[in-house]
Amino acid sequence: MAHDHNHEHADHSHTHGAVDPSIATSERGIWAVKWSFIGLFATALLQLAVVVLSGSVALLSDTIHNFGDAATAIPLWIAFALTRLGASRRFTFGYGRVEDLAGVLVVIIILFSAVVAGYQAVERLINPRPIELLGAVAAASLLGFIGNEAVAVFRIRVGQQIGSAALIADGYHARTDGWTSLAVLLGATGVWLGYPMADPIVGLLIAAAILVIVWQSGKMVFTRLLDGVDPEIIEEIRHSASHVEGVEDVAEVRARWLGHRLRAEVNVAVNPALSVEEGHAVAREVNHRLMHELQYLDMAVVHVDPAQESGEEHHRVDAHSHDDLPTHSH
Repeated sequence: MAHDHNHEHADHSHTHGAVDPSIATSERGIWAVKWSFIGLFATALLQLAVVVLSGSVALLSDTIHNFGDAATAIPLWIAFALTRLGASRRFTFGYGRVEDLAGVLVVIIILFSAVVAGYQAVERLINPRPIELLGAVAAASLLGFIGNEAVAVFRIRVGQQIGSAALIADGYHARTDGWTSLAVLLGATGVWLGYPMADPIVGLLIAAAILVIVWQSGKMVFTRLLDGVDPEIIEEIRHSASHVEGVEDVAEVRARWLGHRLRAEVNVAVNPALSVEEGHAVAREVNHRLMHELQYLDMAVVHVDPAQESGEEHHRVDAHSHDDLPTHSH
């Protein structure tokens, strides 16, 4: 949502609202998932060629996972594209929540790749096959590590810049993939030393590592879905609002993520002698400061209370009855 408001001070004049930050960050998110998809898909294709020639099940597990990781870019791409549509009469908060749903799909895709990789490893333990071209397997392992680490750094950096939990989760997923790719090198070394079971055992360990990623990424994504916010963010909002001139107390702070943008509601207490216009000016300045100091903030609703009635508990309507209804409160 654009914040189209002007502020003029002695040495401070600017306008917000030229570009909606949610659109700008969505464009950057699409750019990130596009190039990470290309990088991981190319890496997985090269690894697949070595799998076909060598028969390494550990490398097969890693390749399956890399294809799955590349596929996670698709729901994220769709989510970022929908976010650019903005709000509508039906979806008055926009489509930011689609990004959180895309995060769930990411977790499901990661889980599926773990199941497939684990199945392939167990099948190879039961029905061993010789491994060929150990040098090529080792080279493909290093390629997988380099490709995943590059994508991980890229996704995490952009995800942190735009505040996208789904993109950050995908980045850490790629980073762990890099280390599991190096595990393939360990399996190839074991086979070279005369332990043929090292390859499927490493494949099984890779599947277990992927399950750990599922757990970690799932916690992050579902916390967002349940409107969870880091307490540090709440304190940052409270701190910024409390330092605005005219604010005597910050009674309530609530916030939730809609995709990679944050919505906040803040109750501030002011001197009850202020006029409505003066109280509104304080609220505007609170909003102004929050928008400047929290770059991931999309919108802040600031409610002004008189100092002696600060907080939501003073907004309740005491028990009463009307229109032949039983006694009730609000």
